[in-house]
Amino acid sequence: MAVTKQSIGRKKNLLHRYSIVMEEFNKHYTPQSNISAIHRDIIYPKFGISRDTLYKIFNTAIDEELQKITLPSLFD
Repeated sequence: MAVTKQSIGRKKNLLHRYSIVMEEFNKHYTPQSNISAIHRDIIYPKFGISRDTLYKIFNTAIDEELQKITLPSLFD
């Protein structure tokens, strides 16, 4: 797949949305809380994402991926 400005923008927007979801999750998470309950009561009604997507967000290194995208390229 060719890297285009459109694909870079899509990836940047996706990572930005992931960071917003993580901020909301971190507001409500405590070690005693249940991740499924947080997803059911807070994340799903606000963002409409599945639990699998939430776990995918947990496993994404958002800051590192954003740095890769924003680094200047030799060909710019």
